[in-house]
Amino acid sequence: MPSPFETDAGLLALAARFPAGFHLGASTSAFQIEGATRADGRGRSWWDDFCDQPGRIADGSNGDVACDHYRRWREDLDLIASLGHNAYRFSVAWPRVLPQGRGAVNSAGLDHYERLVDGLLERGIAPYLTLYHWDLPSPLAKAGGWQVRDTASAFAEFADVVARRLGDRVHSYATLNEPRCAAFVGHLEGRHAPGWQDGAAAVRAAHHLLLAHGLAMPALRANTRQARCGIVLDVKPYDPADPNSAADVAAAHAGDGVFNRWFLDPIFRGHYPQDVWDGFGSWAPEVHAGDMAAIAAPIDTLGINYYTRAVVSAVPGEVYPGLVEVRVPGQHYSHMGWEDHPDGLRRMLRRLHEDYRVPDLFIAENGAAEPDVLSPEGRVDDPARLRYLQGHLAVVAEAIEAGVPLSAHLVWSLMDNFEWGRGYVPRFGLLYVDYANGQRRILKRSGAWHSALAKAALTGGAARS
Repeated sequence: MPSPFETDAGLLALAARFPAGFHLGASTSAFQIEGATRADGRGRSWWDDFCDQPGRIADGSNGDVACDHYRRWREDLDLIASLGHNAYRFSVAWPRVLPQGRGAVNSAGLDHYERLVDGLLERGIAPYLTLYHWDLPSPLAKAGGWQVRDTASAFAEFADVVARRLGDRVHSYATLNEPRCAAFVGHLEGRHAPGWQDGAAAVRAAHHLLLAHGLAMPALRANTRQARCGIVLDVKPYDPADPNSAADVAAAHAGDGVFNRWFLDPIFRGHYPQDVWDGFGSWAPEVHAGDMAAIAAPIDTLGINYYTRAVVSAVPGEVYPGLVEVRVPGQHYSHMGWEDHPDGLRRMLRRLHEDYRVPDLFIAENGAAEPDVLSPEGRVDDPARLRYLQGHLAVVAEAIEAGVPLSAHLVWSLMDNFEWGRGYVPRFGLLYVDYANGQRRILKRSGAWHSALAKAALTGGAARS
């Protein structure tokens, strides 16, 4: 059955539910789209090193060219403007600005991001800047990476360099993107750089990433007066596969603790959740005096990345949190194996608002990878992604009406890109990237619908203001 939001009347009705000033746009990250990894003095990152290791990337690819955005940024900003987006989230490549991770600034690299921010502002698009989207400079990685506290101090220096140059021209600064993923997928699961499988290293990295956030906040405050400053966390609810099973219920609570509360509680409550600390046992990190106070420094905004929920069964004897995720029969799962479940976003938004009293929320990433095919006529029909976006944007409108302080929804992603360990096979974009034919950007059916929504919301918002 077609969605009611596909009709003109349904789309306009949905658009009218977004308040004046609400931001609708899309997100990217530097390593995933920029390419030009050897241009203009950029240093290497540990993702460059990780891609060089045989077998690490599913399709054997790397980020050397990616979407060629470093050279095509003007064209891409024009595309964003043509879509009617009034916000764009991007990240700064740390090794492009500080090739050694700290010390001498590469002016050419910093100039690029200044041009990008100014280009967005010229087009009436609010810049959402993320400082760390996982591209740690190789020299810092070789010196211990997130295993050593000094990396957190180096990150604070990086934050100061960027904010000193860009200041309040940036609408929103996020210190980190998904510290959970950076810590656990990279250091425990081994699917991301640095490719380790060490539980204690993962928890140690998580603490030092959170410390980096805390140490960077004063640098952002010192260089801004109006910009919103915060962090981006990935969140999802954990549901027991069998609600009548005490073991599954306990496993879901433990999974929620590792995925959500281990990062939310320090930022908003100034301490780690005791049950998760106990569950980690010998993996628990070394916490110094003053660490938790730094991590819990007030933030202006919290970006959340939401894709799906977790439905879990307990696995007796398995390492903490002792669970396995299972599929729900009859539900649609994306190319990434993630369930299309808008109600999970509804629950997480309500929980963040009620339990953590977040002053401002924005959705920094939300989207679906689907096996897109470019037709001979040059079109991409992606009904599953369209349903996903329609369902989740309806939830966003409901949350706003329920009093959740939401200020933006940004789709992941603006364009297809390098999806980390999976290479270029998964496609998340509103724009299809034809890598084999000059990097053409082709608007998908979902992208056309989202563009129409953004333009209608902007017009309606202007009329309401």
